[in-house]
Amino acid sequence: MSRDARWKALLELLVEQGRLDVEEAAVALNVSAATIRRDFDQLARQQMLVRTRGGAVVHGVSYELPLRYKTARRASEKQRIAAAVADLIVAGQAVGLTGGTTTTEVARALAVRPDLTSGTPALTVVTNALNIANELAIRPQFKIVVTGGVARPQSYELIGPLADGVLGQITMDTAVLGVNGFDAVHGAAAHHEDEAGINRLLCERAERVVVAADSTKLGVRAFALICATRQVDTLVTDTAVDKEMADRFTQAGVEVIAV
Repeated sequence: MSRDARWKALLELLVEQGRLDVEEAAVALNVSAATIRRDFDQLARQQMLVRTRGGAVVHGVSYELPLRYKTARRASEKQRIAAAVADLIVAGQAVGLTGGTTTTEVARALAVRPDLTSGTPALTVVTNALNIANELAIRPQFKIVVTGGVARPQSYELIGPLADGVLGQITMDTAVLGVNGFDAVHGAAAHHEDEAGINRLLCERAERVVVAADSTKLGVRAFALICATRQVDTLVTDTAVDKEMADRFTQAGVEVIAV
């Protein structure tokens, strides 16, 4: 197991359990206790966890796993969802992409779509996610518009009032939302209120709103509301979605695409 894969596994275990002992982690990952101690020390220097005698605990009272350590979670589902979302986009459109692992996969799916390899531009992408802008900026056929704001390290998203100036002056054909939770009654939401605020602006400036979320995010409520369910046109999720859950979204007026 590579170091990056081991760190991802360690952090996910830590998020689930809140506390890890060195010996427990070594058994779970099938590596030596000395390796786990080194990993804990290095992650502590990055302020990803807090070292304790014989182990580690999560950093702070509230813990959010940074984006770079989330990419392996439900990767195949996210790639299928991303491909389906990319298929909804028409060449020449203006598309808004929020931050997140699933929307990052959407950006990658758009980048390799054969009919989007040329044009002036083939696609206009508006995003507040630095990692998405970085991946797409090297493709000259894409016009990339990045909102202003202050970078949030956990998600690579630009947040704060500086983004209002850009988003208030543009319109988009489609906004693609990555969410922490989407409930048929309570709407789409994020854990962080500033991220939710920027995502809400993207929704308001778009003709169509698409939520890209795997089935574990559905029926889940998060702290900060992005938009009401009635403002979402399409939900793209995976085939593990419960039929009753899908029916609730359909009854709320949302088209459900399960892939």
